[in-house]
Amino acid sequence: MRPASFAFFGLALWLILGLAAALRPHNVIYWQIMGVILLLLALFDAWRVWRIPAIQVQRHVPGSLPLGVWSEVILCFHNPSTAPRFIEIFDDYPIHSDLQGQPQRLMLPASAGIETQFHASVKYRIRPEQRGATQFAGVHFLLYSPWRFWKRYRYTELKTPIRVYPNFATITKYALFAAENRLGQLGIRKLQRRGEGLEFHQLREYRTGDSLRQIDWNTTSRYKKLISKEYQDERDQQIIFLIDCGRRMLAQDGALSHFDHTLNAILLLSYVALRQGDALGLMTFSGEQRWLAPRKGMNTVNIVLNTVYDLQPSTRSSDYWSAANQLMRRHNKRALVILISNLRDEDSDELLPALQLLRKKHLVLLASLQERILNDVLEQPVYTFEDALRHAATLDYLNARQSAHDTLKNQGIIYLDTEPEQLPVQMVNRYLEIKRSGML
Repeated sequence: MRPASFAFFGLALWLILGLAAALRPHNVIYWQIMGVILLLLALFDAWRVWRIPAIQVQRHVPGSLPLGVWSEVILCFHNPSTAPRFIEIFDDYPIHSDLQGQPQRLMLPASAGIETQFHASVKYRIRPEQRGATQFAGVHFLLYSPWRFWKRYRYTELKTPIRVYPNFATITKYALFAAENRLGQLGIRKLQRRGEGLEFHQLREYRTGDSLRQIDWNTTSRYKKLISKEYQDERDQQIIFLIDCGRRMLAQDGALSHFDHTLNAILLLSYVALRQGDALGLMTFSGEQRWLAPRKGMNTVNIVLNTVYDLQPSTRSSDYWSAANQLMRRHNKRALVILISNLRDEDSDELLPALQLLRKKHLVLLASLQERILNDVLEQPVYTFEDALRHAATLDYLNARQSAHDTLKNQGIIYLDTEPEQLPVQMVNRYLEIKRSGML
């Protein structure tokens, strides 16, 4: 228990009266009486705050939170006593999170009856910055005495386990924009008009913009109106993510690591590929090894989430050859293998044999993450000799990196080199290009 604001106010008033009594000694008796009264009031108020029953609390928070996204937490309170209570609260939130709206103060109304009813609530926001299983531990209280002489600390244990997943909010945004035919706002390109895919889907009425070769003339003559054939991209193909968990994926770009950006991209492309009717799988390497055999159905998105949500990159070097061998042993059917890593120009000698091995059976897409700071350095003005050296060294590094990627391209490897934040959209666009080209 600690003194509250009114205790300090009363003490300050008593000291002021003491100074007045020092100037006029005959007023000392009034100063002493005031001190006794304040002491008795403080002691009585302390006794009352010790008799206040514990505040009851409930926490409402989703069991699954997306990484790096603000989410709302609601705390509801019940005051079992018959008088209103003023409290300060601070929720014992999971570590590695940002907060908005804590601590808070509120006045709890008196209990309206015998049954427990939660009459007051507060809201705050939390933004997790690390994936995995974690929990809220409890709620800290500062309970003010009725006359505000004291505030008493109490702690209520209230464990609420949660899981922090990669940012699945992007999937919701994609689904919404796809339903409204506004995918261009996400940067996703529609390369061909509706009705120019690879597999026959259905017949429909002719629409402005349909090509003449789409028209089904037999059906048109039967119904006496133009009928077009509608096609869709080939289905039942297989996509396998080959995810690097090596030390280079620990690199940070903003609040998220390259590995977190990778998982966000995987979730979005998983949703897109499963909607296209393809099967999806994944394998990790150079860290904790996990394998998910390709499977179909939209429920696979949840399976992918639960497979990777607590996965963390390691401090090991990336072993591409070993990963390629393992994947070749585990999966025989031809698939689109998407290898995601953070490459350097010196990786070519180790990476190229692994990619050539995979290409014997699979179509390979190499996605390489590029640190955003590299382009930021090139955009900065050059004023000093040190600026010039930094600019030249960065440009030389990027040229060497591009040369390594050109070598892979000459070997028939499909690749994209992008900043981490652009990876989800870039991977979806490249996947759609591959589907519509019939390469797989």
